Amino acid sequence: MKHLKQFESFKEKSPFRIKRIDIDAICRKYGIYNYTINEDDSIDVNGSVDLSDRELTKIPLKFRNVSGYFYCSDNNLASLEGCPKSVGSDFSCRYNKLTSLEGCPESVGRSFLCYNNKLTSLEGCPKSVGEFFDCDNNKIATFEHLPRSIGSHFTCTGNLIWEIWKLFRDYSKIEFLNDCDAVREPDDDSEDPIVILDRLNFFLEEIGEKPVKRVKGYKCI
Repeated sequence: MKHLKQFESFKEKSPFRIKRIDIDAICRKYGIYNYTINEDDSIDVNGSVDLSDRELTKIPLKFRNVSGYFYCSDNNLASLEGCPKSVGSDFSCRYNKLTSLEGCPESVGRSFLCYNNKLTSLEGCPKSVGEFFDCDNNKIATFEHLPRSIGSHFTCTGNLIWEIWKLFRDYSKIEFLNDCDAVREPDDDSEDPIVILDRLNFFLEEIGEKPVKRVKGYKCI
């Protein structure tokens, strides 16, 4: 009984030690080895993390920095809570049930892949992506919240914004398009998103492209 009381006392006074044991067990389960546990119970990983195809409904740990790639694709995730703040290589959350990118990394060294989800907005996406950004096959209607810089390639097929993107296909012009305020979300979810044609055509003419009379999928005013 004396030893039992000492153990119970240790548990009460050392919650972080008990938490660390749990984190270690989860890391072993998912094949994560070169990691450091931070004071806030998040972990830094010197290497890569692959949580793909695990039937996950949530990220099992709180990550902070991952030097390699971070994959959580092909699961049942409805939230990216727990994902790292920075990823040195590729980040993939493709083929999930995400309606928001809140919680995703602020910076991704190479590719950012969020295709085949249920996203209606890019709010919460990284501030910078080193090479490739793929948001294909979602329900995204505006270019708001995209990173200011994408290294090499942007693709958005299977979204409403594809109908606008294919008119100019130059990522360096997106900030100007957003400044023109030509594409807007509807006030009511039951309505189509809005294109203000004179503003869109001003944008197109300023960058040397032909004006349009309508944009498929949008309410043109």
